[in-house]
Amino acid sequence: MSANPKVPIIKLNDGTKMPGFGLGTYTSLAGDCERAVGDAIDAGYRHFDTAYFYENEAEVGKAVKNKIKEGVITREDVFIVTKLWCHFHDPERVEDACRKSLKNFGLDYVDLYLMHWPYGYEYEGDNVMFPTNASGEVSLSDVDYVDTWKAMEKLVELGLTKSIGVSNFNSEQLDRLLSAATIKPVHNQVECHPALNQKKLIKFCKDRDIVVTAYCPLGRPNPAKKTPNYIFDDKVKAIGNKYNKTAAQVVLRYLVEIGAVPIPKSVTKDRIKQNIDIFDFELTPEEHKVLDSYNTGSRLIPMDHARKSKYYPFNIEF
Repeated sequence: MSANPKVPIIKLNDGTKMPGFGLGTYTSLAGDCERAVGDAIDAGYRHFDTAYFYENEAEVGKAVKNKIKEGVITREDVFIVTKLWCHFHDPERVEDACRKSLKNFGLDYVDLYLMHWPYGYEYEGDNVMFPTNASGEVSLSDVDYVDTWKAMEKLVELGLTKSIGVSNFNSEQLDRLLSAATIKPVHNQVECHPALNQKKLIKFCKDRDIVVTAYCPLGRPNPAKKTPNYIFDDKVKAIGNKYNKTAAQVVLRYLVEIGAVPIPKSVTKDRIKQNIDIFDFELTPEEHKVLDSYNTGSRLIPMDHARKSKYYPFNIEF
């Protein structure tokens, strides 16, 4: 099956192209992840987001290689994103970390390599994701993300990744990085959903030709608690009914229209198909106002343990 022809293709500032919709894989483990990526490829997805921290790069790679073997796709058809975790920020560890990810995937290169957070942790071993000190707090390092970035630039020269970018950076951090970078970041991946619509950061990034990807785009729905409200509210359901869509599809469409690239995570085949089926309708300005009304600025992932770092990104508005 070919890719979904309705998904927009976005040209990044380095000339590479990225599908404007993808599959998130955080908390998708082992067989679930492999199966979900395979189902997503069959449903027309070509953009897959993972990270060293998710511990499922091997499963993503396996699913992609299986579909290449079946003749469904070529390696060039898919856009694979992974990320440098915080304990690899020391410039001397960056190349090795990227090569570990490639070995996990069983691939020669990734399409986009991101710095997962602007702050780093002390290194206590490849698989010690949250190193702690004597008082049980996460051991933060003082490695400057600009130095980490300089090491990431070499990955492009080595052909280990086509493009490089960042994740969870605020506007001030991006500007500082842009002033020091030889290779400009193509991308900033951030938490983005109607409760945190990131419109100011999206505009800031767009003005600098940086694409924003929205993680947690559906706010981690909990049917038992009926949260978040924008998935279970009758007003959003009514918009969905008008277009014969679900509330989740309305939310994903909203994010696309405000300039973000959503990467909803699912391991359910029907939901994977449903999530990408949002390119045959458009919301009205009035419907945008309804979705805008949920914007409280509240975060699902505040990473409070890193507040003591001078590189903590959420102390300013955007």
